Amino acid sequence: MPHELTELRLDAVTRPATWPVHEITADVCVVGAGIAGSSAAIESARLGRSVVLVDSLPLIGGQMVHSLIGLFAGIFGNAPRYPQLTHGIFDDIFAALEPAGDLYFSRGHTTTVFYNEVALGRWLERTVRDLGIQVITGAVLGDVDLRDGFVSSVELATRYGDVRVRAAGYVDASGDAALTYRAGLPCWEPSRPIYGSQQVIVENLNEAHKPDNGEIDAVFAARGEEFGLLRRGGLAFFFPGRGTAVLNVTHIDAPLDPAGASRAMFQGRDQADGALALLKAEFPKAFGEARVRAYGFPGRRQTRWIRGAHQLTVDEVRAGTVFDDAVARTAWPVELHDRSDGYVWEMFPAEHVHYVPLRSMLPPGAANLVAAGRCVDGDAAALSSVRVMGPCSAMGFAAAHVLAMASGGNTNPFGMIDFGSLSSVHDTDLERLRSRIGANIGADIGTGAAAGGA
Repeated sequence: MPHELTELRLDAVTRPATWPVHEITADVCVVGAGIAGSSAAIESARLGRSVVLVDSLPLIGGQMVHSLIGLFAGIFGNAPRYPQLTHGIFDDIFAALEPAGDLYFSRGHTTTVFYNEVALGRWLERTVRDLGIQVITGAVLGDVDLRDGFVSSVELATRYGDVRVRAAGYVDASGDAALTYRAGLPCWEPSRPIYGSQQVIVENLNEAHKPDNGEIDAVFAARGEEFGLLRRGGLAFFFPGRGTAVLNVTHIDAPLDPAGASRAMFQGRDQADGALALLKAEFPKAFGEARVRAYGFPGRRQTRWIRGAHQLTVDEVRAGTVFDDAVARTAWPVELHDRSDGYVWEMFPAEHVHYVPLRSMLPPGAANLVAAGRCVDGDAAALSSVRVMGPCSAMGFAAAHVLAMASGGNTNPFGMIDFGSLSSVHDTDLERLRSRIGANIGADIGTGAAAGGA
């Protein structure tokens, strides 16, 4: 008898006539696993809620991990005091990554925080797992059932089968307002492209000869076109002691059609290659042996966002308008990338802080849907100042509390949700909300009874 290599049996299968749908019921469904969605999911779980976290990528972490941004912005205020404006998930990240040398703080006009994206991704995965959050990755959002003012379910397609998620509350942290748009609710799109960026990590650098960012910016302004770059400026973020840097020197289109998105990715990588060639030519002592270690997923800044109950304006940002329903704050500049060859960079003075109101996170047509992150409502310039990671995380944190307060009861034993027991997110008790999220908004917020207040 010949030696049997395995006892493994093969079963013949064909697709069933009726494709099975995996049914999941939870208290909260979060669409998008970047900084806003991760913050919403983690805080919801810590509030005792059952959570489903959905993302279109095969891994969680969104742009903060997989676009290789490598930099937390908007968490701290400006010099000279540098107050920390956002807490929540960042306090945990700082405590976990800094002792291992995977994070460091850099001070200029504000404090920015550089991080190792691999270490951050693993921290996030462990945290989500330990909290019992159900994760569905590689998921494409399909139909969204909106009835009687409540989102009742969302349909997802994955390579492992279709999924229907029913939840009492939903967070649209998709970045492109995918959940809100699929629900048939109004959204905004800019009339011309607001450019994203193709980030890359380069290695084999000589840090002893690194140029400062002013020199790098000037070189890209003078010779960028020669090397096929749209953006006339940029930065290289060196990670001390590792001989690596993240390059943020490109402008790429961020279309909402699938073929165009793929083309933009290839064009972005071409620009990144050209940028490295320019740096090697201009700064051979620092970049002469450099090579690309990794290309990130294309970064997207502002593509589509919700039409909320209130549109945050650039005048409100400049004035530091204090809203009764403020849920997040930052001092980050207006940073609008709607010009192919440059960008708007309007900085604020030392004590400046501006706020995001809850109303800008609430689509008027849904009672159990909260947006968080870069798809909340603002005019283009205002949104460019609040779509960075600090305030996006605070929005996700607040969304978790708003939905927890709105839920009058959990799912029943039969996996059904009694929407009649839920209150509307538009009727949020603001005084109670402030008591929950106070660390992220400070002490200057006024009083009010509901989210409709001024």
